[in-house]
This record gives sequence, structure tokens and C-alpha cells, in this order.
Amino acid sequence: MIEQAVRERAEGQCELCQSQLPLSLYAIPDSPVQDAGSTLALCETCQIQLSGDQAPDMNHWRCLSDAIWSTVPGVQVVAWRMLQQLNSEAWAQDLIDIAYLQDDVRVWAEAGLADADMPSTTDSNGTVLNAGDTVHLVKDLPVKGAGFTAKRGTMVRNISLTQNPDHIEGKVNGTHIVIIAGYTKKV
Repeated sequence: MIEQAVRERAEGQCELCQSQLPLSLYAIPDSPVQDAGSTLALCETCQIQLSGDQAPDMNHWRCLSDAIWSTVPGVQVVAWRMLQQLNSEAWAQDLIDIAYLQDDVRVWAEAGLADADMPSTTDSNGTVLNAGDTVHLVKDLPVKGAGFTAKRGTMVRNISLTQNPDHIEGKVNGTHIVIIAGYTKKV
């Protein structure tokens, strides 16, 4: 019954990349319930890369620029989670910045990223940083490749956390940069 509902919704296309390759069902991890809403019809390429069996192909995942706006909450969840993994890419970070998820969908999406074994990211005073926080720099930081120095006291709003708990990401002077968390102070 779930399989039939998902296949009808997908209309013969991968729900993430719209590929018409053979599809199989993908149960979204950390879903509150297991039903057609938490199951997607995906192509083999998407499934392999989502499972971590193959490194993400950045060009393949550009399809998320459409998928993140899907009316299917499960598609939004998987797209958002993959964009978080790819957030070192400027285009992915831009999509994260403009994506809108309903509160319950965002909670569901974030549940899949929670990792209890992952140490928390802290600022120079040991205060735990969270995605979306505002920090200011506590020292001048030369920005490699951008030709400017981010001055002490510069505010960085709406930060993103990375896989490395020692780093955060944010925009300074319109440039998306990686910042050592220990060189910041939460506002």
C-alpha cells in the first residue's frame, strides 16, 4: 500500500533528481512515523550517495535547487539534509539560506543531523554555538583568496555549523567563509 502510494506520487521519476532511471523505495531515517510521507522513490544514484557508500557528486546534487521547494515534506527533509552535508559549496549554502521549511518539517530534518557523539562547537569563552547564532570576531582574520581581512569586532549573523566542531561558517563582506570557532564570541 505504501509502495503504491509513493510510486503514484513520484510519477515514474526520482523525487530528488527527476531521473527516469529505475526507482526503488527509500525510507527517510529518523522519521516520526513510517508511512508514504516518510518514504521516497529514488534512483540508484541518489540512494547510493545518500547512504554514504559513494562520495557526493556535487553536479548531481544541483537538482536540490528544485527539490528543496517540493510540496512533499519528505522530499524537503532529504534535500535539506543533503544541502547541510554540501554546505561547503557556495550554491548549497545559498539554497540553505533561502529555503523555508515549516517548523515541524525543520524539526524532522534536523533530527537526522543530530549526532550525540559529535562534540559541540564552542566560542572563545566555551559558550556552545548553534546554527543561526550571531557571533563577533575576537581577532583580525585574513581571508585567504578573498583579498581582505575580517576585522576584530565584525558581526557574523546566521552562522552555520560544520562537520568539524572547531569551525563555523558565515558571511563576512558578502563572502561565505569558514571561521575557527575559537576566534569568535557569541552575541
